[in-house]
Amino acid sequence: MNAPVVSRGLLGIAALTVTCLPAAFGAVVEVDAAIKPYETVSGVSGSISSMGSDTLNDCMTFWAEGFKKRYPNVKIQIEAKGSGSAPTALIAGTADFGPMSREIKKEEADKFEAKFGYKPLGIKVAVDALAVFVHKDNPLTSLTMEQVDGIFSSTRKRGGVDIADWGILLPAWQGKALSLYGRNSISGTYGFFKDHSLKNGDFKAIVKEQAGSSAVISGVAGDETGIGYSGIGYMTSGVKGLLIAEKGEPAAPTYENCLNGSYPLARFLYVYVNRAPGKALEPKVAEFIKFVASKEGQEAVIKAGFFPLPPKSVDETHAAIK
Repeated sequence: MNAPVVSRGLLGIAALTVTCLPAAFGAVVEVDAAIKPYETVSGVSGSISSMGSDTLNDCMTFWAEGFKKRYPNVKIQIEAKGSGSAPTALIAGTADFGPMSREIKKEEADKFEAKFGYKPLGIKVAVDALAVFVHKDNPLTSLTMEQVDGIFSSTRKRGGVDIADWGILLPAWQGKALSLYGRNSISGTYGFFKDHSLKNGDFKAIVKEQAGSSAVISGVAGDETGIGYSGIGYMTSGVKGLLIAEKGEPAAPTYENCLNGSYPLARFLYVYVNRAPGKALEPKVAEFIKFVASKEGQEAVIKAGFFPLPPKSVDETHAAIK
């Protein structure tokens, strides 16, 4: 693995400035000690609704549980229909929060702006490694991004060969066809994988599209020839996450590798809100975001299987909602 001081990576900071240990593959991760605990305030009441990412569903659930312990009178409703449903709900005014596992698309932000006169506010809430998984008994350990493209894409914009038979990757498995699992098109994970792995190419028609990340993992875990993609938080003992190489040595989907830039499918996870420039958010919305960006909120991120924000990103969140 490259020394973490060489690259500035996903977060634009050297990995050694983060005190947390790397996570995934048996390692431990902790919230940075600089991230402060949440302080309860008065005047928070009402109902909160969320519509969006399936990937962030567990995080939203844990955050809601922690928030309600501090504000028992606040009612919270969470629906997870995919990242593509978040902008629609925000535009319609049917949700306070729009969780997304990708950045909002220009056309989505433009539709929002056409109605309100300004863009929605995007808040970084967690770090994720989008991982490629195989069955636990599959002997494969790593792939290049070119091979990932060759497996999942019909257009192969990375220039590699079509990979439809396991024998191309594992000679002992000659004659075994790959069984592909992925997300449906409303999913932010689908969109991120399409943009970053396939260079916005087309998926093969044989990809078994699933409505949720857990279904992708379940499918791969029950299929010896299966291979699929999902956020690292959904990894189970039935599957194995592969090391991925963009250039140079393959890197594991760990926290450290997300920060130092060696893992090519690292991403932020977001929550979008409707905030007019120069106007304060409603107390229930502002305090929920502050809770997410607190020590307890980021511990919930780890509990959900993802990676916590470093202090720099937490500071950006607090600055964005002032």
